[in-house]
Amino acid sequence: MKRTIFKLHPICQAMHARELFVAASLKCLSTGRKSLSIPQSLDVAAQLSAVDLALKPTLLYDANSASAEQVHRYLRWCQSSHLVSDSLVTLDLNGNSLILNPGATRSNLEKMLHNSGPAVIDVRHSLEKPAIMEPVRAGLKSIAQDLLFLLSGLDAAKDVDKGIYVAEGSDEWNLSAVFGLLLGYPAIYWFDQTESFENCLAMTPLTVTTASATWPAGDIDHKCCLYSFSIPAVLQNETLPSLEEWKLGLQERFQQQNILKELTVCQSAVTLPSVCL
Repeated sequence: MKRTIFKLHPICQAMHARELFVAASLKCLSTGRKSLSIPQSLDVAAQLSAVDLALKPTLLYDANSASAEQVHRYLRWCQSSHLVSDSLVTLDLNGNSLILNPGATRSNLEKMLHNSGPAVIDVRHSLEKPAIMEPVRAGLKSIAQDLLFLLSGLDAAKDVDKGIYVAEGSDEWNLSAVFGLLLGYPAIYWFDQTESFENCLAMTPLTVTTASATWPAGDIDHKCCLYSFSIPAVLQNETLPSLEEWKLGLQERFQQQNILKELTVCQSAVTLPSVCL
């Protein structure tokens, strides 16, 4: 007897995935008696999907105060439910939880080592105004090498259930620059933290670039922010090549997938009395 195979309508499939993602956040990311709201759960899911699709190399988890262990359980739950690929890994960096696409992250780190990575902007408090750092500090390249070494170990690892934990030496890293590098920004901020944790961005006109997309989740179209970063307006011309290359790369990767829709990249101008990095 010939068996009939029924396939779910795409909208039903999306609704099923949405329910699984929400269930994963309720099960794994709740802190105390407080759980993520459905919009928050969908936003984390959309961000995770973007990392899985290599639209962004890394997700820095900041939806609530869930621990790195909880974020890792969330990823593994999503992977076991076949919501995202098994290649994604978690990184615990001094208590900061990140979810990485190893291939996309390696590509960004290797560009830094070959002097074709993001523009590095020096924002030390002692400077009158931000400046492009030429050449890129050796310390940043050393950090990129350390991270690449950690990721290279995944190729031979048979079990990555525990994720990656970075502790030794990372307390001396400039996390603002490290996060910008891991998140795939075309320009990252650096300051000498041995000198001061303050910066020279106060009352400095900034151009904020935001990239957003729509994640169809059944009967809900959830709009999520994929990227948001700022560049001092005074350095806009100097950083334009890096910004244009980033934008073109994002558009090309977006066209190669069919999960997220309606990519929008826009800019706005802000001037703040203080900027925390």
